[in-house]
Amino acid sequence: MEYLTVATVLKPQGIRGELKVKVYLDQASQLAKIPRLFISGREYALMNARAQGEFAYITLRGIADRNAAELLRGLDVEALRSDCPPLPEGRYYIGDLEGCKVYSDIGENLGEVTSVIPARTDIFVLSSPSGEISFAAAEGVILDIDPDDKKIVVNSKRFKEVSV
Repeated sequence: MEYLTVATVLKPQGIRGELKVKVYLDQASQLAKIPRLFISGREYALMNARAQGEFAYITLRGIADRNAAELLRGLDVEALRSDCPPLPEGRYYIGDLEGCKVYSDIGENLGEVTSVIPARTDIFVLSSPSGEISFAAAEGVILDIDPDDKKIVVNSKRFKEVSV
């Protein structure tokens, strides 16, 4: 079974075990369509979810009070890939991008994606022989993504402008 991280628990909300989570899906409301979630390898049935911006408030079966909810603070919320909503063309789950090799449009190997930090403009973190490199996925930087071949091609000029 393949899991994808769909949210992170921020804090308990109220006294009945509800959790406030930061959602990593395109829309927080999509979380409500996932029937079961996993936290630290344990499966939870999703009882209720309501979206508010990029956050959601969720109720999980088995988390009945604030004390139980507090134990989940800071943990990742995962879902089975098969339970996640399909993505439109040109959109990818972060898990599909991690491990991709990044090449410039002139063929230079720039490194391998170790993580993607979700933001208004996602931040890609690469491991390269010269150390860690970060770059924003700003307009015109990424030319092609092929998650099946684990390859990303970037515009070398734009990459130099936005990488650190």
